[in-house]
Amino acid sequence: MKIIISGQGMDLTPALKEQVETKLSKLNKYFTDDTVANATLKTQKNAQIIEVTIPVKGSVLRVHSETDDMYKSIDEAEQILERQIRKFRTKIRDNKIHNLMVNEAAGNFSEESVEEEDNEIKIVKKKHFMLKPMDPIEACMQAQLIDHTFFVFKNSETDSICVVYKRGDGAFGLIEPEEE
Repeated sequence: MKIIISGQGMDLTPALKEQVETKLSKLNKYFTDDTVANATLKTQKNAQIIEVTIPVKGSVLRVHSETDDMYKSIDEAEQILERQIRKFRTKIRDNKIHNLMVNEAAGNFSEESVEEEDNEIKIVKKKHFMLKPMDPIEACMQAQLIDHTFFVFKNSETDSICVVYKRGDGAFGLIEPEEE
């Protein structure tokens, strides 16, 4: 696994870099050599924050750890990541076993008769709406008007489907597709 470490609003000391590399290297057994882990260290007021993102098989593992000490934040992030990885791997394994059982029993049972697990993802509600072209600022205002934490819209500037979302700090973020 390749580890990319960056700092925002702080100087990265060799000791901090070594600590992040040591902790994240413990997770090497779960990833291939070409997997990239991005670790960003930053300070905000009295908070010491580390954010780690690791793309895996069509998904992203993301951890945000915030404490009063950067070394505690790094330790906590490593523990959370390890839990997320185990949970992710268990879901993949359970899904493969579930699919295998359904395929083997296809002659005897319908797919509906196989019990679903509690941790399986279920869509319980569907919404349909018209995508109105607007700029991201207008989309943020719409999200505030309807008191939602996110809003899907068609960006009038780029003609692509985008999402604005309310961040933990109260500001808004914008998710837009990457051009190929």
